[in-house]
Amino acid sequence: MDRAHIRNFCIIAHIDHGKSTLADRFLELTHTLSKRELREQVLDDMDLERERGITIKAHPVRMMYTARDGETYELNLIDTPGHVDFTYEVSRSLAACEGALLVIDAAQGIEAQTIANLHLAMERSLVIIPVINKIDLPSANVPGVVEQIEEIISIPGEEALACSAKTGEGVEAILEAVVERVPPPEALQDEELRALIFDCRYDAYRGAVSHVRVVSGRIARGTRMRMMSSGRTYDVSEVGIFRPAMTVTDALEPGDVGYIVAGIKEAVDVRIGDTITDDARPAREPLAGFRDARPMVFSGLYPIEASDYDQLKEALERLRLNDASFIYDAESSVALGFGFRCGFLGLLHLEIIFQRIEREFDIATISTTPSVIYRVLKTNGEVVEVDNPIHWPDPAVIDTIEEPFILAHVIVPNEHIGAVMQLGLDRRGECVRTESLDMQRVTLTFEFPLSEIIVDYYDKLKSVTRGYGSLDWEFLEYRAGDMVRVDILLNGEPVDAFSMIVHRDRADFRSRAICKKLKEVIPRQQFRVAIQAAIGARIIARETVSAFRKDVTAKCYGGDITRKRKLREKQKAGKKRMKQIGTVNLPQSAFVEVLKASG
Repeated sequence: MDRAHIRNFCIIAHIDHGKSTLADRFLELTHTLSKRELREQVLDDMDLERERGITIKAHPVRMMYTARDGETYELNLIDTPGHVDFTYEVSRSLAACEGALLVIDAAQGIEAQTIANLHLAMERSLVIIPVINKIDLPSANVPGVVEQIEEIISIPGEEALACSAKTGEGVEAILEAVVERVPPPEALQDEELRALIFDCRYDAYRGAVSHVRVVSGRIARGTRMRMMSSGRTYDVSEVGIFRPAMTVTDALEPGDVGYIVAGIKEAVDVRIGDTITDDARPAREPLAGFRDARPMVFSGLYPIEASDYDQLKEALERLRLNDASFIYDAESSVALGFGFRCGFLGLLHLEIIFQRIEREFDIATISTTPSVIYRVLKTNGEVVEVDNPIHWPDPAVIDTIEEPFILAHVIVPNEHIGAVMQLGLDRRGECVRTESLDMQRVTLTFEFPLSEIIVDYYDKLKSVTRGYGSLDWEFLEYRAGDMVRVDILLNGEPVDAFSMIVHRDRADFRSRAICKKLKEVIPRQQFRVAIQAAIGARIIARETVSAFRKDVTAKCYGGDITRKRKLREKQKAGKKRMKQIGTVNLPQSAFVEVLKASG
């Protein structure tokens, strides 16, 4: 295909604004799939995506479209996620494109993630085409959304296109706009092979399959390719495109988006953002990659069965290949055994990774309470970063503790401002700015400690705004905070898996919630079990699981009271001796319940 007839573009939007449905209409209109093959959200091929109705992974597809000018164009589309936790997935997809469709719900208008994704596209200097979707809804307000486009994102209203992805109305005009407005790939500076790896997946039979955008040169079967970051070389066994299933082709030319199979068996050998070049005629310098994603939420992940440790390690390697924003390191726990400390971009990211491990690899796992990275300045001037309560330094050597703060942009209807303000105050947030978007909605900008919003803030926001609130956030800075480590003790013995780092003001509340939950889930023993929460040597909360008790005086039908007292004292001594040698067996459900209660 002539380079002038190639268009590479992606769809970006807030979650649930109709990206995947619009992609379905594109596939139908360009006859990429037959009527028999079409289904709803055809590009969302993961069970989790279809169940939740959200896009988790970016999905590329090539379409051939005959425009009104009679010419046939190659359209390479990438459908991207909309949730804030998958922003890194969006940023990688943008690197493979020259244009972006910014989809906006005609009923809900511009949301927080709409603006965030727009900024990502503008950083890449992409051509932005606003698309107002869902115009068939009774509550659609197209003139109002056009006004928002002009005022909030500073794009002329006449450039916006209105459509209904559900009915197909106005969809063909969008494809015409892509052909007219999105520029073709840049002219070649040289013919050296340079292909950017923007995604990857692991195939059990063919190894790592790299998703690439070819910038210059040509790659075909039999090419000896080289990874520019590691210098490793491989023989290409297959190249192809996405239609949307992987389809073998003869070669990938400049401007093409496709995949490469080269028998790479080790997942760690592929690095997303790396440049592929020809080993015989290597490029002088690699392409600009991606800014590394910085995980913000950390949690321990342990196999329920100790024998599954090696399988879990292999599963994490493959997920790391498929998701560059996910990291992990080996760690061990006295209570849970050997496992991994994993880093995520957010709590939904964490939840999706855990569910993928369980479904795709059939490994049952347990997780510890999510935490963030704290900076601890010691009295000797040393600065350490702590993401695990186990590594919390002795309070005697701590000079200052800093916690991460974020800047959160919350868009809510006017009638819910009070409830959202109160929710922010409850989470130690401070509202620094208020801006009216239109007559119905307002943007509230908060400064939050990250630790206060990672567990359930988004769910509470949706609850108090009846589903109309939206959230986007970005890292702000580290600030000094009065943080303490809280240990949970069972009969005086600390359980490291339950340890947590919290602000001193919230330590009592969180501790009481966890102790109460543990009392419900720990089975009764033959002796009393004391559940305590402690900061250092100071106990701040306590619950007691009462012991099973046999009525040893049932056989006494009279006589002196000392006879009954003697039996009870004998039983009491036996319970005390049993407590010294007895152990408390924690069911796996206890760890799950504590994770819920810690919010």
